[in-house]
Amino acid sequence: MWRRCLLTGVSAWLAAITPASAFIAYVSNEKSNTVSVIDTDSWTVTRTIKVGQRPRGIEFTRDGKFVMVAVGDDDTIQVIDAKTQQIVDTLPSGPDPELFAQDAAGKIMYVANENDNTVTVIDLEKRARIGDIQVGVEPEGMTISPDGKMLINTSETTNMAHFIDTATRQIVANVLVDARPRFAEFKRDGSELWVSSEIGGTVSIIDPVKREVTGKITFDIPGLRREAIQPVGIGMTKDGKTAFIALGPANRIAVVDGASHKVTKYLLVGQRVWHMDFTPDEKYLLVTNGVSNDVSVIDVAAQKVIKTIQVGELPWGITIAKP
Repeated sequence: MWRRCLLTGVSAWLAAITPASAFIAYVSNEKSNTVSVIDTDSWTVTRTIKVGQRPRGIEFTRDGKFVMVAVGDDDTIQVIDAKTQQIVDTLPSGPDPELFAQDAAGKIMYVANENDNTVTVIDLEKRARIGDIQVGVEPEGMTISPDGKMLINTSETTNMAHFIDTATRQIVANVLVDARPRFAEFKRDGSELWVSSEIGGTVSIIDPVKREVTGKITFDIPGLRREAIQPVGIGMTKDGKTAFIALGPANRIAVVDGASHKVTKYLLVGQRVWHMDFTPDEKYLLVTNGVSNDVSVIDVAAQKVIKTIQVGELPWGITIAKP
C-alpha cells in the first residue's frame, strides 16, 4: 500500500512538471525560401523544409494532416505532409498568392492573388481550381465569418474590405478603411471585424451587420515617429477579451482590450514583426520578426516575451496545428 501511494505521488508530481504534448509550429521564411519547424516544448527548430520561391501565407488544413504554404513567385500553393514534413502536392492559384482562408469544413479554400486582383476558389478534396472572384487592387487579407456565410478580402491599393457572399461568391459590400489594409480578423462571436491598415497606422473596427466602420484603434509609442508604427497581423483570444496587434517596423506587439479597444500595453519583440499564431491552449503566442530573422514567444497570461527562436531569412507567416 505504501509503495502504491508513493508511486501515485511520484506520477502526479511528474505529470505536474512534464509539459503536455508538444505543439508544432511552421514558419514561412520569405527570403530563404524555406519553412522552419518549431517544437514548442523545447522551443527549438527541429527541421528546415526547402519550399518554392517567396513563401508567405501558411496554414494547417482543418484536419491537421497537412500544411499549405503560398509560394508567391511560383504562383502556387505547396502542400506539406505534417507527418513526414515533405512536400507532397501543389494546389492551383492565380499569380502571386499571398494569404488564404478555408471554410470550417476544410473543403473550400480562398486565395488572395496579389498580381491579378482576384480571389481563387479551390476545392481541397478535388485539388482543383473551381472559380475566381474579382476584387480590388492588390488583395491580401483573408478571413471567413464564424457562421461561414461571409468571406472578407482586403485590397491594399483600393483600401477596402470586400464582403463576399460564400454562397453566390459575389461581393455584397465594400467598406473603405485606411491606407494599405493588410489583415482581417473576426471576433469568435462574429460581433466585430478588425482590419489593420499598415500605412494608415490604424485598426478599423467594422460592424459586420451594418458593414460600416464603428471605431478605430490608434497607437502611440514614445520616441517613435507615427509613420514607423505599421499594424499588420492580428491575433485575438477565443473569448474576444484580448487582442495582439503586430506593429511592423515599430518592433512592438500592441496588447488591446477587446471591449474598449484601448491599447493596454506594448511588448518589445524582434525587428519588423509581421504575423502570429496562438498555441491551441492559448498559453503562448508566437510572432514572426522579419528583419531580425527570429520568432518571439509571448506568455499570453503574463503578457511577456519569454523566448526568441532563430529561424530562416525574413520570416513572414506562422501556423500551429489546432487539434
